[in-house]
Amino acid sequence: MPTAPIWDPRQYLRHSGHRTRPFLDLLGRIPDLPATGGRAPRIADVGCGPGNVTALLAERWPDARITGFDNSPDMLDRAEKDHAGATSGGGWLDFRPADAAHWTPDEPYDLIVSNAALQWVPNHPESFARWIDGLVPGGTFAFQVPGNYTAPSHALLGTLCGLPQWRRRLGGRGRDYTYVLDPADYLVRLTDLGCATDTWETTYFQVLTGDDPVLDWVKGTALRPILTELGDDAGAVDEFLDQYRALLRDAYPPGPHGTVFPFRRIFAVARKPPA
Repeated sequence: MPTAPIWDPRQYLRHSGHRTRPFLDLLGRIPDLPATGGRAPRIADVGCGPGNVTALLAERWPDARITGFDNSPDMLDRAEKDHAGATSGGGWLDFRPADAAHWTPDEPYDLIVSNAALQWVPNHPESFARWIDGLVPGGTFAFQVPGNYTAPSHALLGTLCGLPQWRRRLGGRGRDYTYVLDPADYLVRLTDLGCATDTWETTYFQVLTGDDPVLDWVKGTALRPILTELGDDAGAVDEFLDQYRALLRDAYPPGPHGTVFPFRRIFAVARKPPA
């Protein structure tokens, strides 16, 4: 079984501006939470990473009790350090270990959200029924995932991992984004569960700067499983990165203002019927 990826919060947050923009777009489409009868709203962020977008939930619902869940100790440590504690409206923000593949709501939630995490979870749509069951009537389940698994950055990574030099060591690593469905598939699955559902996609044309900026971008996400598998073998890491760097330079040549990196994202907002 492949080793679980080791995450690097610092590398991930190097592009926090671009990475946060899709979540802001998702957040803007989440409806108001149902009336709570005086209790604090309850929110879960599944796959919270370093907690920077979890904190945005506290800005919109400052009186809520919000818990971020993640299976990376390094990400949770960073989230705790930077964001845990009381919020401006008397709410509370905390973080707990949990794997999105197995997480089940242990209490009723007004909102369950997941940002750029479910692409790592095989068969994640099978979790939708139990997550929606964990919502209060009128509650919302919302998520966004990358939809760029056919883009050169990811197609070339999968091709490189499949070369004889790397196949035996890396296996199918580099093709993990095949777990993502199209917006229409998510729409049907969530509507079948009784939710009023809105799905859409957006392609962001991000301008990245610096030397080999696309390589720097994927070091925070898609490359994590490969770097984890290669571990402490510095020679293998350097050789793999050199080969991948050359492929990316051809696929994403720099322009006069930086390197344009198209990035497709898929969104879904599903609201459970009121009581």
